Amino acid sequence: MGRYARQAVADIPYHIINRGNNRQAIFFADDDYLFFMDCLEVAKEKYPCMIYSFVLMTNHVHLLLMPTDVSENLACFMKNVTQRYGQYVNKHYKRSGTLWEGRFKRKVKRGQATFRR
Repeated sequence: MGRYARQAVADIPYHIINRGNNRQAIFFADDDYLFFMDCLEVAKEKYPCMIYSFVLMTNHVHLLLMPTDVSENLACFMKNVTQRYGQYVNKHYKRSGTLWEGRFKRKVKRGQATFRR
């Protein structure tokens, strides 16, 4: 049975966490961090959202972002970023298999700060 698409409400910030498979590294060199940030930029153009902050650790990432349009934007945004980056790593480092540990985790960030566009 397939998974249900995750729904997200527009104009509400979300804390996104995505880990490397088995908590292994997902970034191996400085260029990898730069390519991941490029992936964020490309996905942001395709699936509008506001990126408030991000933390790129060696084996996981944290994003604070807010979808600005339809509810599928958050899932489509993350799919675009993780798929593009995963393909880059597999090709660049001549590896195969999944880079990520399952689906991303998300939490709604409410009432802790005022977000403006």
